[in-house]
Amino acid sequence: MIAAALLVGAAGLASTASASASDVAGLWHTPVDGGSIIRLMPCDADGICGRIVTSPHIRAAPDQKDIRNRDVAQRDRVLRNLMIMKVRALGPGRWGDGWVYNPEDGGTYRGVMALQPDGTLRLTGCIVRPFCKTQTWRRAATD
Repeated sequence: MIAAALLVGAAGLASTASASASDVAGLWHTPVDGGSIIRLMPCDADGICGRIVTSPHIRAAPDQKDIRNRDVAQRDRVLRNLMIMKVRALGPGRWGDGWVYNPEDGGTYRGVMALQPDGTLRLTGCIVRPFCKTQTWRRAATD
């Protein structure tokens, strides 16, 4: 599902000099397990938030709950439209210093994302360095 696609984290990723929150706002397709669609949008003064639009689990059951959440009290939340990411601007085309929630394992992680020159987003997440995963998200066809 969204699993490793939501993990975000190592500094020093490539970025474009003029990238801003509006450059990453919109729908993004994750590469994992049939792909999920995540909506990124500006939030707060210098932040980006991400919400689940759809995933293979949601397509199978529209009211799919957050059943793997490590906090039992949160397991009744519906995955559709769930905020799974909040990061702040670190510099041109780079965001981090926030949190990313992975409903596939119920964990919350720290990390960064960077807008690449080819228009993709590179997301890297670490449980604890050097235990990291990186993914590339592509803009979804429609917004």
